[in-house]
Amino acid sequence: MPFPLRLVSLLVATCVGALVPASPAAADDHSLQRGLDELVAAPDGPPGVIVVLRDGDRQRVLRAGTADLTTGRPLEARDHTRTASTSKAFSGAVALSLVRQHRLTLDDTIGTRLPQLPGAWQAVTLRQLLQHTSGLPDFSQSPQFRSLIAADPHHHFDSRRLLDFVAGEPLRFAPGTKYQYSNSDNIAVALMAEAATGTRYENLLRHDVYRPLGLHDTSLPQGYEMPEPYMHGYAVGGPTGPEDVSEAIGMSGVWASGGITSTPRDLAAFIGGYAAGALTTQAALREQRHWIPGASEPAGPGRNSAGLALFRYDTRCGVVLGHTGNTLGYTQLMAATPDGRRALTFSLTTQVNQAGNPALLSKVRAVEEDAVCSLLGTYGS
Repeated sequence: MPFPLRLVSLLVATCVGALVPASPAAADDHSLQRGLDELVAAPDGPPGVIVVLRDGDRQRVLRAGTADLTTGRPLEARDHTRTASTSKAFSGAVALSLVRQHRLTLDDTIGTRLPQLPGAWQAVTLRQLLQHTSGLPDFSQSPQFRSLIAADPHHHFDSRRLLDFVAGEPLRFAPGTKYQYSNSDNIAVALMAEAATGTRYENLLRHDVYRPLGLHDTSLPQGYEMPEPYMHGYAVGGPTGPEDVSEAIGMSGVWASGGITSTPRDLAAFIGGYAAGALTTQAALREQRHWIPGASEPAGPGRNSAGLALFRYDTRCGVVLGHTGNTLGYTQLMAATPDGRRALTFSLTTQVNQAGNPALLSKVRAVEEDAVCSLLGTYGS
């Protein structure tokens, strides 16, 4: 069946410390629930939204809408979802775990680890890749890449050759001089991890991330099928109403930059451990938390700044560390307190970003901030 041009245009537009004390401005769960209900009711709002708030072993789940418009099934914390660019934090977790094992350093360069890549890229370091200050051109913006996706959204790419789409292009700027979010950065991170270990990236994820953090429902697929149970993702705003796009695209074309499938429950466990530095050394954690101006994509709650495959969100109720992501049918936020004890996930079943619907993104960010406030204010300190 032909792929709708409306969905093609959506797809190619994106490829995808101390515990903070509670604030008097902290929202309670009732106001957060109202915000979730309003998001679902908003014009072109998501058919469903689920928030998981975790404090140690305690977990609360708030939701609005449905996981499946056909059946009306409620969203659950065990439902699978596309994590989109929150996958970049997983590549950071692999890299920083290898730093702990002395198999990589943050000063390792593309030239040392990946000499087959263009000569103009050779001085770029792992640190710059993780902080999006590398200057690498974004493969997902390549006209050739986009045309392949438009012609066949299930096209199977060689994930390890995605950088070939921009191999003939120079760096966008001198490494380390500017922040610019690029999907190419985390592809290069994964390739450096493979080069340093001789192990496939998928196996590094299983051994160095999933296993130590107890993730049981997280994977990096190559195909387009979603594992059951899953929350259905929708393209909204069309003349015929929401369209199910859960399995409209394959994951081989985003790989380490956006291909992971997980659940809100697993994502909360991941970000709690990752933000706290459970997978790396204290020295590397300090390097990771060297913040510069820069926002995740889409921007997260409050004021955003960029670390190494991690973002700092300064909200009216306190600071959390995490990552966001968006892809066709899905939008994600995962965040945790700097000690990792409290964590949240915020999952929408449609794509929301600045380019597609800035007004809705503004509403989403406001409710995300309420979720942070509920996380910090409900449990106190």
